[in-house]
Amino acid sequence: MKRTVIFTLTVILTLSLFAGCSKPADDKKIVVGASPTPHAEILEVAKEILAKKGYHLEIKEFTDYVQPNLTLDSGDLDANYFQHKPYLDDFNKENKTNLVSMAAIHYEPFGIYAGKTDSLADLPDHARIAVPNDATNEARALILLESQGLIKLDPDAGLKATARDITENPKKIEVKEIEAAQLARSLSDVDMAVINGNYALQADLNPAKDALVLEKENSPMETFANVLAARKGDQDSEKLKALVEALKSEKVKKFMEDKYQGAVVPVN
Repeated sequence: MKRTVIFTLTVILTLSLFAGCSKPADDKKIVVGASPTPHAEILEVAKEILAKKGYHLEIKEFTDYVQPNLTLDSGDLDANYFQHKPYLDDFNKENKTNLVSMAAIHYEPFGIYAGKTDSLADLPDHARIAVPNDATNEARALILLESQGLIKLDPDAGLKATARDITENPKKIEVKEIEAAQLARSLSDVDMAVINGNYALQADLNPAKDALVLEKENSPMETFANVLAARKGDQDSEKLKALVEALKSEKVKKFMEDKYQGAVVPVN
């Protein structure tokens, strides 16, 4: 009986010591979900900065806009980096999640890219233009088309605008709603496509060079800036604050400017 008690106490003490040692290790590990390009590439630069401060950054790549938020909400990620705040807000509302923006990091201008038609001047009547089918990004694409005089939108629709909110369409353009990740692949089937910056880069399109039209920097850049998102309540996490500091560093900003040549614009 005495041996059993001693053994039990030894096991409990060992587990307690292990638990006590695991917390500091956890506090130095940061798991972040990200789109492969440019987010994961940017995080690799931040990883070097964090390593010098004793943090280990683990980057998990996602190729869609849904799983990174669900995985963050479930607790399997500490943060994610792939979306702008209007999308995050809409996702929270639709999925009853409680994710927050830690900081705005960079902006990716949307662009209109040529498919079967090479220029806006040559765009025929009844042309087909593909746009993202997700909330806020579709509105953003339609607003870009409106800025070129191709359509007019109901002003009350705002960032909730869809093809149904088009009030004037002189060329009778057919707006084709497609999953954002598939837009670049659709170019051979449509006259043009309005493509998210990260998916353009993944398709080897350079927004600064290949886009027929690119969102201007005087458009609402802060509104559509890509953010580092976390669960509500984690805003005071020291390791996430360290990650924000790394992402806002001059080294990361210079990397964005040098590598992406205007396709990714750091937020000051």
